Amino acid sequence: MHAWPASEVPALPGEGADLQIHDTATGGRITLDPGPVARIYVCGITPYDATHIGHAATYNAFDLVQRVWLDTKRQVHYVQNVTDVDDPLLERAVRDGEDWTALAERETALFREDMTALRMLPPKHYVGAVEAIPGIVPLVERLRDSGAAYDLDGDVYFSVESDAHFGEVSHLDAEAMRLLSAERGGDPDRPGKKNPLDPMLWMAAREGEPSWDGGSLGRGRPGWHIECVAIALDHLGMGFDVQGGGSDLAFPHHEMGASHAQVLTGEHPFAQAYVHAGMVALDGEKMSKSKGNLVFVSKLRHDGVDPAAIRLALLAHHYRSDWEWTDQVLQDAVERLGRWRAAVSRPDGPSADALVTEIRQALADDLDAPAALLAVDRWAALQQSGGGTDEGAPGLVSRVADALLGVAL
Repeated sequence: MHAWPASEVPALPGEGADLQIHDTATGGRITLDPGPVARIYVCGITPYDATHIGHAATYNAFDLVQRVWLDTKRQVHYVQNVTDVDDPLLERAVRDGEDWTALAERETALFREDMTALRMLPPKHYVGAVEAIPGIVPLVERLRDSGAAYDLDGDVYFSVESDAHFGEVSHLDAEAMRLLSAERGGDPDRPGKKNPLDPMLWMAAREGEPSWDGGSLGRGRPGWHIECVAIALDHLGMGFDVQGGGSDLAFPHHEMGASHAQVLTGEHPFAQAYVHAGMVALDGEKMSKSKGNLVFVSKLRHDGVDPAAIRLALLAHHYRSDWEWTDQVLQDAVERLGRWRAAVSRPDGPSADALVTEIRQALADDLDAPAALLAVDRWAALQQSGGGTDEGAPGLVSRVADALLGVAL
């Protein structure tokens, strides 16, 4: 599966600072210190609907991580998956009377278009669950053969008790885990499971549903968590720098994935930091496909909204905060974009050297994009008042906005 084209990242003078970021597993801030190549895995979409603002906010957060790393002169090895076979996708296809593969391909293509328009830097490896199945099957077989997984009526389940570190990502108690498992794709009430929290690794073929050869597992399809584990281990290995996604993935998805990988390899941790973006609401409720309260990036673009304004609307909120999308949020972003573009269109202006440093410091401080935007606002206000004669300043502001914030002026 191919990703989307990369926009050019302008070079800036000097070098950025190492990123301090909030780690869900430790509950505090840590300083990321990758080697020359920083490694990041971000969980991708299940392509049964178009990219909504909640998706865009999550991918914007991890795009900032990449940009901070690139500014430290590191290379970035970014991997993202596409869950192109799963119950919600199959259910939507049945509801709409559409072939599930056609639905997945169409929505994945639209996602690529949205990411391109928003100037999100693409992953080096963009991998679908279906194409990952040949690598998933041996992992499930290894877990079963080691006693860390078991058969239940042809399905294969992972035993969470096989991992001594289970629970160290989300730090939830058993009852909270059980409730979230039921809410987020698990089946804690299924009779016969050793532990209600045990997640499915391999689902035996169901009538009328797609299935693949699973070797000794029989025909079927993979569970959700083992998909990402197989892709991450294949392309990044253990101990990569950042596992990213929305805050609703901390449990069960990232908790279960970490346990799968740790039992498979005997190493810990799966990732050095677990970084989670907040949820975006609409009309007082979390934006989600199940509720249908979605604002689509493609619809905004179709209505003539500049993608740079959409990106500024996302950047105006700290990545870890929960916030609400409103018409005013978008209007504020449109107006900010207009002020910035007017400011950089002049032939000279106030020196921007300190601004570059301020933006770098803000982003290194747990991706404080709102502080970075305010810094540009202050420069634009000085520009408006005629406060400078530096001929290189407008161009430098344009480059730093593009390179570090992904906003094309």
